[in-house]
Amino acid sequence: MTISCIGYGNMGAALMKGALASAQGLKTGLAVGLADADKPRAEAGAADLGGKVFASNLQAAQEGDYIFLAVKPQILQDVLREIAPAVQERLSSIVLISMAAGWTIEKIQTVLGVKAPVVRIMPNTPSLISRGVIALTASPEVPLASCAELEKLLSGAGLVDRVEEKYMEAVTGVSGSGPAYAYLFIEALADGGVRVGLPRDKALRYAAQTVLGAAAMVLETGKHPGELKDMVTSPGGTTIAGIAALENGAFRAAAINAVEASWRRAMELG
Repeated sequence: MTISCIGYGNMGAALMKGALASAQGLKTGLAVGLADADKPRAEAGAADLGGKVFASNLQAAQEGDYIFLAVKPQILQDVLREIAPAVQERLSSIVLISMAAGWTIEKIQTVLGVKAPVVRIMPNTPSLISRGVIALTASPEVPLASCAELEKLLSGAGLVDRVEEKYMEAVTGVSGSGPAYAYLFIEALADGGVRVGLPRDKALRYAAQTVLGAAAMVLETGKHPGELKDMVTSPGGTTIAGIAALENGAFRAAAINAVEASWRRAMELG
């Protein structure tokens, strides 16, 4: 089995490393090849992965079984037009995987000029440390066995969850962009610690671990975040004072608006 990755930025690297780790665990033979406009970056990535560098995007489409399109939405159309001849010739033996925000399966197939097997995914940056969220939806042309195999490969980068395509832009707003919101909150929480006297290194460590622990509580207990919040919030105590300050700053409204703004931009990119 060969994976071709067109575009080798952070997300492409995360998914290729995750796929190789999964393949090793499953004792499945897997070869990886990269194509990137930045050839030295592709060469360095290939050396790191034990893979090869393709001379062009077209060659990547000619040789890969799973073809990852790890490029930005703004250049996806050009890449699709370049690889279209190979896709049209190899319909029964390939699966295309796109992670471009806003690009629907139908639009990708229209540019290719054929009803190709297409999977859309929306990963996030914690995939770099195998703790990502990867939402997945597939066109009817993708064989069930191929979809299951792809899920296993992607699981090396984090949680893989199937969704209906109509939810993909909403996923972008929550988990796709969400890490940036979390980093902003961690930074602000640490800044607050510094403001009230904590050394910077301790404030940042405590803030990051607190967010990590709180997230684990939600996932592992299955309790609603509001219930967990109430467990910390004593009448007339320190936590309710802090929550009141957050509410005065429209904290929840700002978070909701951030997700909506990201969703809206994903729709525009498509």
